[in-house]
Amino acid sequence: MTVGTDGARVAFLHAAALRVMTVATGELTTVAEGVEAFAGSADLSVLTWARDGRLESSGASFTATGPVVGPRPDPAGHNVGWTTPDGTLRVTGPGLPDQLLAGEPGSGVTWGVADPAAGWFGRTRGWWWSPDGSQILAARHAAGVSLHLLDLYGGWVDVHWDRETYPYLAGVRWTAGHPLITVLRRSQQHGLVLSVDPRTGETQVHAELADARWVEPVAGTPLLLPDGRVVIGGELAHDGFDARCLFADGSLLTQPELYVRRVAGVLADTHELIVEASEGDPAEHHVFAIRTTTGGSGARTRRLTSGPGRHQAFVGGDVLVVDGVVRRGAAEVPLFPVPAPSSPRPILDRVTDRRLPTGVLYPPGHVTGTPLPVLVELGDGPGHQQVVADPAAWADRQRWADAGFAVVSVDSRGTPGVAPSFEKVVHRRLADVALTDQVEALHALTGKHPDLDLTRVAARGTGLGGWLAILAVQRRPAVFRRGIALDPVLDWADLPPVLAERYLGSRTDNPEIYEHHAVAPPGPELLLSPAGGLWKELEFLREPS
Repeated sequence: MTVGTDGARVAFLHAAALRVMTVATGELTTVAEGVEAFAGSADLSVLTWARDGRLESSGASFTATGPVVGPRPDPAGHNVGWTTPDGTLRVTGPGLPDQLLAGEPGSGVTWGVADPAAGWFGRTRGWWWSPDGSQILAARHAAGVSLHLLDLYGGWVDVHWDRETYPYLAGVRWTAGHPLITVLRRSQQHGLVLSVDPRTGETQVHAELADARWVEPVAGTPLLLPDGRVVIGGELAHDGFDARCLFADGSLLTQPELYVRRVAGVLADTHELIVEASEGDPAEHHVFAIRTTTGGSGARTRRLTSGPGRHQAFVGGDVLVVDGVVRRGAAEVPLFPVPAPSSPRPILDRVTDRRLPTGVLYPPGHVTGTPLPVLVELGDGPGHQQVVADPAAWADRQRWADAGFAVVSVDSRGTPGVAPSFEKVVHRRLADVALTDQVEALHALTGKHPDLDLTRVAARGTGLGGWLAILAVQRRPAVFRRGIALDPVLDWADLPPVLAERYLGSRTDNPEIYEHHAVAPPGPELLLSPAGGLWKELEFLREPS
């Protein structure tokens, strides 16, 4: 979903249809069917998307040679740029023939494509239009990542920073003024927010980021405020605080009780910063408006959502869209019918002295007093929250409950959402901490859930969750009798260094830590990536031990 910067239009995908609402009238128009992703000009008067490698558009006509990947119009809607499957960057527009702007076909070098490490920092793009549409800031990925400012007629300048010391390009924002980029050391323990001069490519340090474990950038930052200050994410870890916060040029913006997850933008009429954050309960995400101006009356922080769940916000101009409802001032218009609540209704709780978030999902019609086999669903493993107040997130787990299991999920330490210390205490000791929390939470849950049969417990996970399922069976066999590992990580050396080193540090400097986190060859009590899906897994779990 995207809201135009002037608040006049909202464009979104719903049931694979690209639709646009004109906010002033509430008129809803279906632009195209079968669209997977789209991009728009600043006011959304021009929209572009790719279908089977062809460039398609609304509001303007462009001619492009294919194949086209991720087309994006400039903010004014005059020209459009895109990447190709072989990693080149092209542009076209009125008076601008379809041309190669940057690329080295056949060299293995890519332009405008997000590098493999980018996704771990939440960066999904590899090129950005300047606010006036005269330049493109593009990433080039060869042995490492570099940035370059390209004009539309062949001129370019390199962006200068110490790429040897700070090899990771964690984030790029160019919505107004100068581009802002975030770069990190390979250890991820130190980073810089840099302002880029679009004429020369020279950079200036705007802020430093540091953490003894790893720096975790906040989605949507850095962000330029209307008054020229820059919002960055950080952590407050003194005077009894343990918070994930936002700062504007060093001044604290958000209250320490909030765990900030994402910055959606700034409302043009009130200058309030719209953020998604958790307050007290990590299972819920709410939307808050944060006053950014100094002085003034009224509360500094306003919570805009009330019901339980994971609420999401989008901002443009003076328009705010929350959970599919368009808000302008006091007026509210839904973009689409709100679906009825789905059926999975897990029982959420916090257990042990660490207050570990847990969820228990029972089979339909379960009769109290009937012992149940337990499936501990680990999902994608450490770093991925499983215990959320969103019925849709439990849909897959409901299938296991329907099959007769009590499904348990535990957000052990290492999971985001509770507090920075909770998330990062696993640094270099992930295996021990995660397994301890899973076992202790299971035993603590039996006080309120006596039907959990802890003599029949299985663990199931995918990727790193699969690695943890294997480790649970091999190192805690008295608790975990069986394990299912889907596409598991069997060797941390197979993981991208950006992920492996975040948790375990450098393999060269810490070989013993990597050895401690290695799994043994799987035995008959483990099932790895089976063909046959759920039925094969059920057959395995129902075999006699």
